[in-house]
Amino acid sequence: MWGLGLFFSVQFTIQFGILGLLCFAIPNAIGLFLFGLITDKVANLSDDRESLAKFYDAWSKPFKLPLFLYQIAALSLTIFAIIRYLWQPLGLTPGFIYLPLGVLIVLAAAFLFGEEFNIKRIKWSHTAMLLIALVAILVLAITNQPALFTSARPFAGDAPLDKGYFLGYLVPICVGFLVGPWMDLQQWQRAIQIRREGKSITKAYALGSGLFFLLLLFHGGLANWAMTQGAGQYMRTGLLDFTYGHQVLTQFFHAQIEANPVVFGAYATFVCVCILTTLDSGYIAMRWFFTSYVSQSNNIIFQLMPIRLMTSPIPAFLLATIIAAVGLLVGLELEYFMIFYATFFVAYSALGMLRTLRAKTNLPLPQVKMFCVGALSVVIFSFGYLREIPFFLVCGSLIPVGYILWLWIKSQTAADSQEVLVEKVTAPVASKPVVKAESSPVLPAGAELAFTSGNPELMHDSSGHFEGKTFVHSFLSTYGDTNSVGNIYFGMYAMWVGKTRELFLRKVMPDFDVDTSDFFILTRSFEHKFVREAKEFENIRIELSLGEHNRKFVELNHKVLNGANKVLGKGKQSLMFVASEDYSLLDIPAKVHTAFVPYATTLERTLR
Repeated sequence: MWGLGLFFSVQFTIQFGILGLLCFAIPNAIGLFLFGLITDKVANLSDDRESLAKFYDAWSKPFKLPLFLYQIAALSLTIFAIIRYLWQPLGLTPGFIYLPLGVLIVLAAAFLFGEEFNIKRIKWSHTAMLLIALVAILVLAITNQPALFTSARPFAGDAPLDKGYFLGYLVPICVGFLVGPWMDLQQWQRAIQIRREGKSITKAYALGSGLFFLLLLFHGGLANWAMTQGAGQYMRTGLLDFTYGHQVLTQFFHAQIEANPVVFGAYATFVCVCILTTLDSGYIAMRWFFTSYVSQSNNIIFQLMPIRLMTSPIPAFLLATIIAAVGLLVGLELEYFMIFYATFFVAYSALGMLRTLRAKTNLPLPQVKMFCVGALSVVIFSFGYLREIPFFLVCGSLIPVGYILWLWIKSQTAADSQEVLVEKVTAPVASKPVVKAESSPVLPAGAELAFTSGNPELMHDSSGHFEGKTFVHSFLSTYGDTNSVGNIYFGMYAMWVGKTRELFLRKVMPDFDVDTSDFFILTRSFEHKFVREAKEFENIRIELSLGEHNRKFVELNHKVLNGANKVLGKGKQSLMFVASEDYSLLDIPAKVHTAFVPYATTLERTLR
């Protein structure tokens, strides 16, 4: 229960009554459930319990920065909310002493619980805290006997429904919260862990979203009841003379602390539990994110800095605290943080959701354009909020959605044109005769006789063949490939892959002539992981496929298998292109690009 859900449910209920509360809580719960449902479908595409983790590793690569910024914003607004709407309303003076103490309490609790509980144990700590929260809720209900949902009338003096403000808020809420979980590191880590434990992600998120909905409903309903009991006197004026009431429950119960201290204690306990279960989870998720990033990066700075420092979430929390402190000093409200979830992050979240639903299409992620669209939507939404123009609120939240739909339409059009290009490029290759072996080699007793997959007619094509978009070269290992103890010499695997690459290039670019070409293809890097050894007279199968690329480099992935389809090794290499005259680095030549397109899943036509 992060700060946005916890305290904005109060504000929205005060503004628009129970109808507003429902329109806020329902999209929150549905968005959370959809995340669990879709990730469960993705995870179940394989029986491997690491299937979702492997999918996330590939899916998250272009989203590293948005994922980090999203989490920083979530932590900032949560720290901001508990100080602004629980600590400050207590009126403790002098503020320059008590404010740092409040921040320290929040950070210390987050660090303590984050260090004590990891993702495997967090369900037990959160279960205990949920029980504490339920006791607090029970105390509030019994002591006050509030009729939580008796009044559907908005607070008099705030924005009435007939002026369009309700729609101006409703559309951004629906857009932001329905796709929001896709940029939330905490949700991805939880879903991956649920999968690892062999449980149903769908069922877990059905339960979780239900609990989330009920907690939102309770807090908003409590605010609705408090307004009927005179809590309206605690409404205050903020920047630009806007009326805010996020903290009315704190002040309402604090005013009765002498007569009934248990009630205020119960409410403070409920809020603290809700906030703590966000901050400790955020601490664990940030540590997971940094650890994964550092382990996968080859940046030299990670070799120079202490690993515990590079993977610690504490610097990120300190950054979030600084952001929250600036917001407190300026006099901001929760809505100013919420703007980014209704605008800037929408495009990234929607694209992430589409990339999950349609993984094979691999929609592009134009970073500069996405940032510009996000910034534009923030400005338009902010103008609408500050000038109280609902139309701009709606436009600001829908612009990112429209842009993602435009990207999807463009990708569909590009896919159609690519199919035509594939037919033209592959037609001459397909018309060439295929070299077939008249008979299989005679092997010693006990040797593997055939591969278990692939096209049998092409099994012994000495020049290699394509199976879908994968290039395959198969052959028989011999004595010359072995070392002094009879196993295949380790260097031979790289030589086999190199030979397969040459055959692949010959197949896709039959007209390439190194003597007349204006460019050369060089190896930029090569890596190989050895899994198991091969022996003399084993069937060897090399699979080569195109991987990631940018303007200048193309990655080739390879697998080395034996006749039983057991992986002997795997790895990747990066190709670079230089001018034949002076060896200056080139962008991917058009000839190479055209030749590679039919066999690539991620390569797009960047050259027109």
